[in-house]
Amino acid sequence: MKGHRSITGLLIKQRRLAQLLSGITVFISISYLGIRLWWVLAAGTVTGIIFGKVFCRWLCPIGFLMELVTGLGGSDSKFQQLYQYHKLGCPIAWISGILNKVSIFKVRLDKESCNNCGLCDKACYISTLDAEKFSLFKKDLHQPDKAFTCSKCLAFVEACPSGSLHYSTR
Repeated sequence: MKGHRSITGLLIKQRRLAQLLSGITVFISISYLGIRLWWVLAAGTVTGIIFGKVFCRWLCPIGFLMELVTGLGGSDSKFQQLYQYHKLGCPIAWISGILNKVSIFKVRLDKESCNNCGLCDKACYISTLDAEKFSLFKKDLHQPDKAFTCSKCLAFVEACPSGSLHYSTR
């Protein structure tokens, strides 16, 4: 599992680069190669079935621009509250958000190695918005990765010091 954790950590650290490159690819495909938006919607739906709502944080060119804007002023900035607004009119965000509950890849918690430090919840933007409803490690609360608004940034996986959280099929 150590190798899996290091690969996931590397991907998370390079997420913005992956988002930029895939966003440019989507933009060029639509603008210059004439790929229809229906194909992008279909690709977003397929990724939603497999991974959940990853399109917004990993592939979307508009998501990349919004992350740049919302990153202005730091993590406590009022710009952070704008992050969800650009998704209101996006059909891929709607479809993949619904698919978060049934996607093949899910966040898994190894309860035996979890030390209940709470660093995962502090790193998760869903848990920080509604700590009374969502938690990655508390038993009676909902898992934030299954929430409609979760875009699978996986910052909580990277924040877990014990390696108890995994994004996988098993």
